[in-house]
Amino acid sequence: MPNKYANLLNDPDVRRWFENLRSKSIITATVYLRSLGLYCELNQIAPQEILAAAGTKKFRDEFTDFVRKFESEGKAGSYIVRFKKVLNSWFAYNNLNVKLKVNIAGENDTPTLREERVPSKEELDKILRMASPRGRVSIALMAFCGLRPETLGNYSGTDGLRIGDLVELTLANGAVNFSRIPSMILVRKNLSKARNQYFTFMPSQGLTYLTEYLQEFLKKGEHLTKDSPVLGLEGRGERKNEFLRTTLVTRDVKEAIIKAGFQWRPYVLRAYFDTNMIISESKGSMSHPYLQFLMGHKGDIEARYSTNKGVLSPNMIEDMRDAYKRSQCYLQTATMEFGEEEMHEGLRKALLAMSGFKREEIAELDLSNMTDEELSDLFKKRVLSAVSKNGSKQKVVSEKELNKYLEDGWEYVTSISNDQAIVKIT
Repeated sequence: MPNKYANLLNDPDVRRWFENLRSKSIITATVYLRSLGLYCELNQIAPQEILAAAGTKKFRDEFTDFVRKFESEGKAGSYIVRFKKVLNSWFAYNNLNVKLKVNIAGENDTPTLREERVPSKEELDKILRMASPRGRVSIALMAFCGLRPETLGNYSGTDGLRIGDLVELTLANGAVNFSRIPSMILVRKNLSKARNQYFTFMPSQGLTYLTEYLQEFLKKGEHLTKDSPVLGLEGRGERKNEFLRTTLVTRDVKEAIIKAGFQWRPYVLRAYFDTNMIISESKGSMSHPYLQFLMGHKGDIEARYSTNKGVLSPNMIEDMRDAYKRSQCYLQTATMEFGEEEMHEGLRKALLAMSGFKREEIAELDLSNMTDEELSDLFKKRVLSAVSKNGSKQKVVSEKELNKYLEDGWEYVTSISNDQAIVKIT
């Protein structure tokens, strides 16, 4: 762990504090150690001396002067407050009932982020065009799937998104194929910030980038397995770790953002996913519990997913996939054409919905393998069932009888075969 203040770990108490933080987040542990070291350097004091003086008025006054000095130099409150958080953490770990209560102006303000906004589709498209193949995949995973950079490659480069996490990907005879579109991506617990396993989906535009990227590795003779990193080496030096570190993931993304003429942080791409999914929710295409789950937040769906040890019912998974599919138009920058099979299946779903089938019932049906005759039988049964419940208000009549009923004041509803129709009394 390269750190200017790594020598502080020679103190057993500092090491224990650091390792306790690292068990939850290596990033937090490293940032806190660096901040403690900087505070000690600026104030010419050692960690143990801080503990000895912690409860005194002298220490509080000196820390207050430290804060005011930084404020007078124009340092942001969000920068200064990290020293208070780190010292309070150091005190608490050593069982000291001391909490610094020095007020810091604008401690919740982040000036560098104040003007940051979410990219438009056109701006995201420009960023994608400026990216390297690997960067384009990272951008798609963040903007279209809502993944964090740390999920793609962790801080230390020991884990990240694996080929096996693309659960509907198959590698056979040198070809990359996805069995379902949009395709599921699993986020394992150790790659999740909240330490909860969840999944999200990737639309066809992102799958195109992924396919082209992985295909290049296969062409070069690379042997890809389920444990292989999704983000591989891209001709920029030797790999020192099995996976890309988070800093390298964000470097790829940041370079594309700058080339496109913007100054956003890479993390703005996850905000792009969240914002556009909220728009989709407002339009009725995405439910809020589903959105929470796809973002990796803990909520109703996540609780059920954890309770069932990572297993949701196939119906719910497909309903989530359908919700994502209805929402992907708010995410993708490329205009995606519908294939003949997709249009055919969409028409079948619409027909069943018109006949009274509920969405969850339709999700259970294998429409792609259903014959026209089987679909017609389903349609007839449901319509006839509705007619029987309506009693004398509706009738099934032959084509020959239709004109007579219309002349008598009945209203045409629909045809259920070549020689039968439904009419209702007006």
